[in-house]
Amino acid sequence: MSGKYQAYLEYKESGLQWLGKMPSHWELIKSKYLFNKVQREVHPNDGIVTAFRDGQVTLRINRRTDGFTNAVKEIGYQGVKKGDLLVHAMDGFAGAIGVSDSDGKCSPVCSVCIPNKSNRINMHYYGYLVRQLAVTDFITSLAKGIRERSTEFRFNEFAALDLAVPTLNEQVVIANFLDHETAKIDVLIEKQQQLIQLLQEKRQAVISHAVTKGLNPNAPMRDSGVEWMGEVPEHWRITKLGQLALMQEGPGLRTWQFKDQGTRVICVTNITEDGIDFSKLEKFISNEEYLGNYQHFTVNTGDILLSSSGNSWGKVAKYHGEEKVILNTSTIRLNELPHKPLLLDFIQNFLLSEACREQLGVAMTGSCQPNFGPTHLKEVRTPIPPEDEQDSINKYISEQLQKYDQPLKACEQAIKLMIERRIALISAAVTGKIDVRSWQAPDALHNNTENDKEEAA
Repeated sequence: MSGKYQAYLEYKESGLQWLGKMPSHWELIKSKYLFNKVQREVHPNDGIVTAFRDGQVTLRINRRTDGFTNAVKEIGYQGVKKGDLLVHAMDGFAGAIGVSDSDGKCSPVCSVCIPNKSNRINMHYYGYLVRQLAVTDFITSLAKGIRERSTEFRFNEFAALDLAVPTLNEQVVIANFLDHETAKIDVLIEKQQQLIQLLQEKRQAVISHAVTKGLNPNAPMRDSGVEWMGEVPEHWRITKLGQLALMQEGPGLRTWQFKDQGTRVICVTNITEDGIDFSKLEKFISNEEYLGNYQHFTVNTGDILLSSSGNSWGKVAKYHGEEKVILNTSTIRLNELPHKPLLLDFIQNFLLSEACREQLGVAMTGSCQPNFGPTHLKEVRTPIPPEDEQDSINKYISEQLQKYDQPLKACEQAIKLMIERRIALISAAVTGKIDVRSWQAPDALHNNTENDKEEAA
């Protein structure tokens, strides 16, 4: 951290790799001596409390209600009180750890923890400390799970951890300091996210207008007959996507089929605005299984790939690689029909337009995880300009989108740096690398200054 914060005067070795040296007056105590796991009764009117990966633990209705699978019978659900520390057994590795801000109930996948001695620990300090072990990959290093990118982090694993124990007063000050400082960082991140959303909306507006209205503002127009498309140039034709391209949905591959090497699989996560990106997630099936069962799912250079399920549905990219790859579930590929040449770039741009997304939005099925398939996609109606206009529109869109690329990347880089600073600040505070014992909230500091002035007068 910068010189803005002072270190403690004396340190000692903790013997823990994640902690390193700690203030000499701090203790190390196993979590089982600090926390008890409780199993409270639930009540009919209890709302569902969820531990989110960003560390917020709150009633589900406070965040969102879509994307969750609701149990028919809430077997094993347990009561939660405001101030409880929740540790998610499956998503704890990804940061789903924190102090609940609400009363309610949660699924048995969470450990509900309370202080062993209420006058010894501050729950918010430990919410920061334990979650920090997750976001810095310490929990992942325990590696006891079998799910991809997951590790079970149940109460037995949590109870065995050695945790730093500052004085209670220090815990309170550290928690208050982090609440204040991270809130300031979060406001800056939110502003960058809002700017990204605005840029993306403008970006999509450029695409939507070009693929439905063309580039000639004086062209005679006619009604398209499609609600979300409005008027289109008079000489354009309207047809269904199923008449223009071959479509194929990926197979439902199972977790046990994935290997460390072999034939690469394209997943929804790999589809980005900048193309197909394998840097964040790599999946393979064996070459033998590919040759025996999945050759007909091979993606060819130039194929368009479209995500078709979940909150990230509608992402579009073209595959330009030479490597042999196949589709995965929730992914649809499109390529040209034989003897019906069409510029696939125009289809790719139309798939990104509001006119297409609105049609797919109506067609999507699935209450918990909305999705669509080739059957729905084939029915989407699209305008088709003459091929020379398609080419001009594609070039225009490409040129215009370049104007948004740099601002978007700058925003994303700013968010990345702020998140890194947030993590570093929390880590420094909860591990005693900086001494914030004299810190006061700005309003409290102002009040103290005013009082000093009055006394001096």
